[in-house]
Amino acid sequence: MRIILAQPRGFCAGVVRAVEIVERALEKYGAPVFVRHEIVHNKRVVQTLEAKGARFVNELDEVPPGAVTVFSAHGVARAVEQEAALRGLPVLDATCPLVSKVHAEGRRYLAQGRTVILIGHAGHPEVEGTLGQIPGEVHLVGSAEAVARLPIPPDRPVAFVTQTTLSVDDTRAVIEALKARFTDIVGPDTRDICYATQNRQSAVRALARQVELLLVVGSANSSNSNRLAEIGAEEGVPCHLIPDAAAIRPEWLEGVATIGLTAGASAPETLVQEVIAALGRLGPVEVSTLPGIIEDVQFKLPVALLTPEASAAS
Repeated sequence: MRIILAQPRGFCAGVVRAVEIVERALEKYGAPVFVRHEIVHNKRVVQTLEAKGARFVNELDEVPPGAVTVFSAHGVARAVEQEAALRGLPVLDATCPLVSKVHAEGRRYLAQGRTVILIGHAGHPEVEGTLGQIPGEVHLVGSAEAVARLPIPPDRPVAFVTQTTLSVDDTRAVIEALKARFTDIVGPDTRDICYATQNRQSAVRALARQVELLLVVGSANSSNSNRLAEIGAEEGVPCHLIPDAAAIRPEWLEGVATIGLTAGASAPETLVQEVIAALGRLGPVEVSTLPGIIEDVQFKLPVALLTPEASAAS
């Protein structure tokens, strides 16, 4: 059996930074450190951090007074930031810098007098955070069809921003529909779309064309992992989103000689290696990696974690 790995796959720089923030906070301040929502959408990551002393909560009222608190990589609304400040909680913000950039873009467009349109999935933590970071009129659209239902006159100045876990390919049809409807519209350059999302989707599309079965490692609540699986299906190859090696079903492998393997941006490489090991227990395997982009992006950690003294986080 041949196993071909996508390149790139797995952790992006924003996820690496978020996980490292929690780990360093535990080292510096000691357990427990409280994290609002899952730091990233992956159960293995969450369980590993819990074992080290992290405590994950749904809302800030679950955090004891004075406890070090981490905001997840998806970002939070200003109301959450304000609540933490009112309670005097020492906060470490693990919001992905690319998500923070979307927040800044939305506020800048609003300051220009434009109505802001956010392209994204309703209910996603990143979308909820972005909606709460832009202090004005913001409309959420999830599809090209939804553009026609926007209660905005076609001659009103508008601007669009996008959820970072959507790629250029994902947003193209919506952006085209927006530009066709509104006469005065601006938005970020496509280079501002999350590089990691686009890179992983391009890689899995190329991989799907060379294999008989595609396995995507990622959690069911991970937007970018689900999209990778959808792309495999679009390319006409049987595809399964799996949280770990235990989810593999032997019937998927019947008559299959070549398997493609990738992982969502919040899935650690250890899960990929466990899948390879599990397949190897079924028979001899040959593992190779499809040529692709080598990512070297790194994001800085909060200043509070770079200083040696265990003072209050900021």
